[in-house]
Amino acid sequence: MTFHTDTFGSPSWPSGFCSPELDLAKAVYLRPLAPFIEGGFDFPLYEVAVRLDGGVWRFTSTHSDLMQWANEEGEDLVAHVGKMLERLESPIRRFAGLEVGRRPLIMGIVNVTPDSFSDGGDNYDASDAIAHGKALLAAGADILDIGGESTRPGAAAVGFEEEVRRVVPVIRGLKGLGAKISIDTRHADVMAEAVAAGADMINDVTALEGDGALEVAVQSGVPVMLMHMQGEPQTMQDNPVYEDCALDVFDYLQDRIRVCEEAGLKRENICIDPGIGFGKTLDHNMEIMNRIGLYHGLGCPILLGASRKSFIAKICGDIPAKDRLPGSLAAVLKGADVGVQIVRVHDVAETKQALDVWCY
Repeated sequence: MTFHTDTFGSPSWPSGFCSPELDLAKAVYLRPLAPFIEGGFDFPLYEVAVRLDGGVWRFTSTHSDLMQWANEEGEDLVAHVGKMLERLESPIRRFAGLEVGRRPLIMGIVNVTPDSFSDGGDNYDASDAIAHGKALLAAGADILDIGGESTRPGAAAVGFEEEVRRVVPVIRGLKGLGAKISIDTRHADVMAEAVAAGADMINDVTALEGDGALEVAVQSGVPVMLMHMQGEPQTMQDNPVYEDCALDVFDYLQDRIRVCEEAGLKRENICIDPGIGFGKTLDHNMEIMNRIGLYHGLGCPILLGASRKSFIAKICGDIPAKDRLPGSLAAVLKGADVGVQIVRVHDVAETKQALDVWCY
């Protein structure tokens, strides 16, 4: 249940709910409601979400009203709100050695698989995958994300030797050509082989929860991308359920960041991905899309991966994956409007052109 209110005192905001037992990090959230400009958000207006009484109160606040409310509720809320505001108001300038500006960085997808949902088999041969990666680089990709195991709904796992056979030659063939190389895998041993072959970062759909994955990431010292997924690829779309999808995803990613930091990873080397299409219904996906600015409160770059995904067809009709470019571009521009730092896409040239105009 969601309770909607308007501005400060109309009707009364939640009060008297703070207690020593309450984890404010999982009770009070801020989302900027302002256009993103170079260096940060324009106009300090926020949507405040409060988990309370079995539901979520959501209301709009100015910066000054927000601080007045926090002061009335006590020093713990003042400290929590202050920490969130610091993260929201401190722009992220660099990630993985790349400058982050007004225009999101573009991550081009290189699937070395026979069964990916959109382009499975197109670049299954290493030489084809390398040629495709070079084409994405020429089209404007900042990062090339190389994967050897499909994680589409219902996909089967791939063995270690086969996944390494697929990705390592492609990493070696694309290393040093101008783009950062990301390995898209959830398996620790594949991560280790990929980093040894030259991968600059790890993109894991299980947020380093797999056996040994966190240890490999710490030992390698490369930046990581932590994604939210409910369940496993084989079953994640069976019946995904959340109390409040946007906030539940925030809580999960917040916990994974904490675990990674405690293990030795630096927050500046962590990027988060709310996981569009991974264990989520259409309504869940659109809730995340409409509230994606919320995740700036985690203090890490946001990666948005919505390219060609099935939510587009569920909205627009039964459209084949390769014909979903307009919907994919709409998602990219929606993310750019709220300061998403990286977009993961199949169609790099078209995305770059759209972003160059939109972010000019």
